[in-house]
Amino acid sequence: MRDRYLDLLRAIAVGRVLVYHVYGWAWLTFAMPAMGVMFAIAGSLTAASLARSPASAVVGGRLRRLLPPLWLLGAVALPVMAFGGWRPDWRVVWWVLPLGDPVGSDDGLPYWEVLWYLRAYLWFLLLSPVLFRLYRRAPWPTVALPLVLLVAVRTSGFALPGAADNVQWDLLTYGACWVAGFAHRDGRLAALPRPALAAVVVLLSGGTVGWLLIEPVPSQGDLDSVPGAQALWSLAFVLVILRRRPAVAASPVLRWVNTHAVTIYLWHNPMIFVAGLIPVASGWTLPLTVALTGVAVLVAGPVERAAARWSRASPAPVYANR
Repeated sequence: MRDRYLDLLRAIAVGRVLVYHVYGWAWLTFAMPAMGVMFAIAGSLTAASLARSPASAVVGGRLRRLLPPLWLLGAVALPVMAFGGWRPDWRVVWWVLPLGDPVGSDDGLPYWEVLWYLRAYLWFLLLSPVLFRLYRRAPWPTVALPLVLLVAVRTSGFALPGAADNVQWDLLTYGACWVAGFAHRDGRLAALPRPALAAVVVLLSGGTVGWLLIEPVPSQGDLDSVPGAQALWSLAFVLVILRRRPAVAASPVLRWVNTHAVTIYLWHNPMIFVAGLIPVASGWTLPLTVALTGVAVLVAGPVERAAARWSRASPAPVYANR
């Protein structure tokens, strides 16, 4: 049975990302740390799958659902960028399997700028079987582990070579949110006494303020530019909203957004660029972007729906006494 509350949170998070990319309002990164929410929801759903199916089936099913929408975007973006004079190097393979950042031309930035999320999601997915085992042995220490490692990396100045350092920072920034999704799924978060939850949220919020005093945000005030503060605030936000389990009524709009969440995420940025080419009053930029993204979903959405059916149709091994 679907958790409509998670569907609602995902829809709000996707909408917040779209609005942020249209207007660039930095305060939205504080009001709704959307990426932390999206990773927490994904962690919860991944934990549910790992609890009932072999890890290989879970990872394979998720890949079959995630990659075809990316391949469709690449089938459009790569020829367009090549026509503009861009010549890909070996990193074009990340458009097939995004273990690294899919890249492109400067003019093609709207196509590939947001693809770091898919890369981070893929790494979280591949690491989840190990994280899930760790979580079952030591639940709350596993939630805290990415934050501990983040502090260690930040204070030591440790860096991985090249683009691998981006992978490291995204995993450490949002890893606690992903594992908090495990705690949501098994009910451990709901069972946490309210005074304990309040104390943790206050501690994380205070840590966010303290981190920002040491490492202030740049002039535009965007929390995304300070990974440590982002990690603490995102986890505090996630713990509060996932602790609640309100009833949410079924909605065709909610179902449509969640059915096409990956497609909306992948295509909203190019549609913002297209909207910018159309001479309209500034107040119409967001409605126009939403409309164009809707058109993109009508065209590209069948791929995501087919991928979802493909991922569900693939049989998982059956084990006795499971």
